[in-house]
Amino acid sequence: MLVKVLVCFFAGMGAGLGTGFAGMSAAAVISPMLITFLGMPAYEAVGIALASDVLASAVSAYTYGKNKNLDIKNGLVMMVTVLLFTLFGSWVASRVPNATMGSFSVFMTFFLGIKFIVKPVMTTKETMEAVDGKKRFIQSVVCGMLVGFICGFVGAGGGMMMLLVLTSFLGYELKTAVGTSVFIMAFTAFTGAASHFVIGGKPDLICLALCVLFTLLWARIAAKFANKASAITLNRATGCVLAGLGAVIMIVNYLS
Repeated sequence: MLVKVLVCFFAGMGAGLGTGFAGMSAAAVISPMLITFLGMPAYEAVGIALASDVLASAVSAYTYGKNKNLDIKNGLVMMVTVLLFTLFGSWVASRVPNATMGSFSVFMTFFLGIKFIVKPVMTTKETMEAVDGKKRFIQSVVCGMLVGFICGFVGAGGGMMMLLVLTSFLGYELKTAVGTSVFIMAFTAFTGAASHFVIGGKPDLICLALCVLFTLLWARIAAKFANKASAITLNRATGCVLAGLGAVIMIVNYLS
């Protein structure tokens, strides 16, 4: 029991920090931890990770929204296209043998962390809001299609893909990018968790409760810190968290 609590605590801490700082999916951290150290079936572990993501992402989105760092209008547009094209990407992947890229999200997490440290996102809200509304709508649709298809085809990396797209291609200021990303992830995680539990049945309820609690706690702490931090401090903190988590996940995957 002690081992289970410790594994869930560290998994929840890593997932919560990743969610609160960078809109990262909890599945990227919690799943490999539960599979490697508790011997949990992969499908059940992913379901618990997605369920942990729902409240953590929702609370983080609320914190970012309260601090006016959330683009709900374009976030909803992107969310719909992400969900639709995730289904399409999954269908395409089922028709292409051996096309999976299981380590995709891990490497993306690590290298995106390095990117934020070496080349921080310093876009201001004024610059971001100067973009024409119609152009932003079209960008949101196109990028949602791209992110959704890649997530469905590869099977991972949604949070990281959204953060990369929002900051590098849509020109979002970092805090607004993270706030919008966790807003979208709250809905996508709920959809994924519900489908996993309907198909796979009841999970380990103790692990579920512990992971949800610890992920929520650390996501709340990270989101509050992120919204008060300066742009350069947030870039460095986000970069360190992502690079650290990416390295740890690679080690955990190697151990498994």
